[in-house]
Amino acid sequence: MDIKKQLELITMPPTEEILTLRDLEFFLEHGVQLRHYIGFEISGFVHLGTGLVCGLKIAQLQKAKAKIKVFLADYHSWINDKLGGNLDVIRNVAKKYFAEAMKLSIKVMGGNPNATEFILASEFYEENPEYWAIVLDVAKNVTLSRVRRAITIMGRKAGEKIDFAKLIYPCMQVADIFALNVNLPHGGMDQRKAHVIAREIAKKLKKKQLKARIDFEEQIIKPIALHHSLLPGLKMSMALYHRIIDAEKKGEKDKIRDLLIDAKMSKSIPETCIFIHDTEEEIKRKIKAAFCPPREIKWNPIIRIAELIIFPSDGKLLVERPQKYGGSIEYASFDALKKDFIEGKLHPLDLKNAVAEWLIKKLKPVRDYFSGPGKSAIEELQQLRITR
Repeated sequence: MDIKKQLELITMPPTEEILTLRDLEFFLEHGVQLRHYIGFEISGFVHLGTGLVCGLKIAQLQKAKAKIKVFLADYHSWINDKLGGNLDVIRNVAKKYFAEAMKLSIKVMGGNPNATEFILASEFYEENPEYWAIVLDVAKNVTLSRVRRAITIMGRKAGEKIDFAKLIYPCMQVADIFALNVNLPHGGMDQRKAHVIAREIAKKLKKKQLKARIDFEEQIIKPIALHHSLLPGLKMSMALYHRIIDAEKKGEKDKIRDLLIDAKMSKSIPETCIFIHDTEEEIKRKIKAAFCPPREIKWNPIIRIAELIIFPSDGKLLVERPQKYGGSIEYASFDALKKDFIEGKLHPLDLKNAVAEWLIKKLKPVRDYFSGPGKSAIEELQQLRITR
């Protein structure tokens, strides 16, 4: 595969940012094997923003010849009080539900789950006792104030009252990159702060460094960070929408990033998200009730599903509608759909119906699995959600 095609696959949506593109080009030009990883907290049902967005990016990276690791971060989930803070429960859900959900997500988005290595964090740490020395090495190279600012990667607010274990979490996430020996850490834009720290201290660490053979010489390298866009929640309010617009007008990039993190699809608020196992009726109901103002495309969740999932995956979207409303139309590019929506030629309800039908069809294998062989995993997690 030529470098141009690899770059296209790596940088196409849902990718929002590469730190840095020049480093990536350098790696590809010198034949450095891309070793990817993405880590997930185990905290509940998988929704579109985790399953389809990440599954699509993994599929694209596989096509770009990257080696893929999915890290099931059970210790991190325990530290962050997920699933009642019960480590045994977290491990069980990670293996029985989450890993299977991500394998299905990767498959329906065109990837190969069999070419994906799934790693349970606690097992990896037990097999690699030097990991904790790497955590300490990271901690020695970052200030307390920097760590406190980085707790936003956990969905926490900077300055929030927390137990001390949560301050270890950012150092662990950075250490994971080096312990796993990966040079392409991947996450949503909300994980950016940990990846920036990893790049900044990469050449300062003593216990573990990333290396690559370049021009017949082994060199110490920085990891390249890949960040995908966050999918907005379906129930974004007009008030939050206008706060984001206002921050954009003022050029307040950090504020925009924080507001978008607040607005992202969240499993803790089921009506803001579509779970990958949702029934056809649930998908239709949630999409129909979603925020989708006419002619407005920025941070519009329905538009973003089309932009970040549908078109990068299939390259087209069929909108079926009665002849009196213009008849059915198949959009062959997101730009064409966006143009018609902005000009009012595509009604929000017609777009919603098309997106709902696409999701229903795409997610059928996932629904079939979790209503059949994987039904017990869903039922067990539902019970946990009720009692905890």
